[in-house]
Amino acid sequence: MIKKIQILAVALSICGATNAQQSNVNLCHNPQKDTEGLIPFSASLNSPEVNDDHTVIFRVKAPQAHDVKLSSGAILTVMHERNPLSFTKGEDGIWTLKIGPLPVDMYQYNIVIDGVSMADPNNTYAAFTAMPPYSELIVHGDEPQWYDAKPVPHGCITRHIYSSSVTGGEREMYVYTPPMFNPKKKYPVLYLMGGSGELPSNWMYDGRVNFIMDNLLAEGKATPMIIAIINNQVVHRNHPKHADLTFDIMARELREVIVPFVDSHYKTIANPHGRALSGLSMGGRHTMFSGMEKNLDLFANFGVLSAGDADPEKTMPTFMNTENVNDRIDYLFIGQGTAEEAGFFNVRVKGLVDALNARNIKNEYYAGGHGAHDWSTWRHLLYYRFLPNLFKK
Repeated sequence: MIKKIQILAVALSICGATNAQQSNVNLCHNPQKDTEGLIPFSASLNSPEVNDDHTVIFRVKAPQAHDVKLSSGAILTVMHERNPLSFTKGEDGIWTLKIGPLPVDMYQYNIVIDGVSMADPNNTYAAFTAMPPYSELIVHGDEPQWYDAKPVPHGCITRHIYSSSVTGGEREMYVYTPPMFNPKKKYPVLYLMGGSGELPSNWMYDGRVNFIMDNLLAEGKATPMIIAIINNQVVHRNHPKHADLTFDIMARELREVIVPFVDSHYKTIANPHGRALSGLSMGGRHTMFSGMEKNLDLFANFGVLSAGDADPEKTMPTFMNTENVNDRIDYLFIGQGTAEEAGFFNVRVKGLVDALNARNIKNEYYAGGHGAHDWSTWRHLLYYRFLPNLFKK
C-alpha cells in the first residue's frame, strides 16, 4: 500500500514537472504552467502562461489589430474591475497582458480583437455551450484542488441519447455513477441542470461535478448517488416567449421523459425522497417553477443556485400554499456567490429566501466563494454545501 502511494506521488510530481503547458497528456492541476519551454500544439504563442505566484500572461499575435482586450466577468469580479482589460502591442505585432495574482481557481474568458469576441486562439482549454465558445484559464495552486482529478477512485460518466415526445427530437443527458457502482443497489438521483445557454457537458468541463463528487466521496463527506446531468434548453433561448413557455415544457420533460428514462435504466430510489433537482441561474428557476411548483410529488430535495424570484407568493402559489409543505421537503438549499449579494441577482434570491422564511418553510441559505454569477461560484456551492448535505435525511 505504501509503495502504491509513493508511485502515485511520483506520477503527480512528473505531471507537474514535465507535462504542463497544455500538453493534454495527463489531467494536470497546472496545465498552463510553462514547464517544458514549449507552446501548445498548433498555437503560435504560449497563452495563457500561469506562474506559481498566480500571475498570468496572455499573448495574442495580431499585427494588423488596433485594439485587443480581455473580457471575463469572473476575472473582472475578483480584480474589482468593471471594464475589459487592455493588452499592450509590441513592435513584433504581439499583444501582451499580465494580470494578477489571482485566487487559485478556474476562469472563463474571451479575447476581443477590434470589437470581435473570440476564444483565445492559443489556448487548448476551451468550452462550447449553446453560445459562442470561450477559453478556460486555470490558475493552479501548489497541489490539486477539490475540483481537480486526484488519485482517488473515480466514477463513470455515460452519455445517453434518448427520444423526447415533449421536444419532438433526440436529446442527450450525461449520467454519473459513483466509484464501485453496484448495478444491483438502489441509489438516490440528483437531476442537475445548467443555465441559459448551458449544455449538459458544461457541468463536467466547467463545473467539474464528477471530480468534485469523486473527491467528496473519497473524503467521506457525501452520500453515493447517481447524478443525471440533463439538458434544460427546451425552447430557443432567444424566443420572444421563452419565459412564458420554458417552465411548463421543462416540467413535462422531467415528468414524462427524463425521470422515467433514468428510473428504467438504473436502479434508483424511485420516490421523492430519493430524488433531487438542482440548477444554476435559469436552471435554478427551472428547479423552482418546473420542480417545486409543478412536480413536488416527484422531488423532495432542491438546490437553487444563483436564482430566485422577487415575488414567489405570486409565481409559485401551489408550492407556497401546500399544506404541511415541510413534510414534503427533505432539503431545500439556496446559494449564491459572495459577490452576488450586492448585485442584481440578489433581489430574486432574497425575495425567495424572505418568502420561505415568512412562511416558516425550512431552507438553508448560503453565500460563499470569491465569485459572483460564474462557474467558480457554482463549483463552490456544490462542494462546500449542497452535495455534502444532500440525501442525508
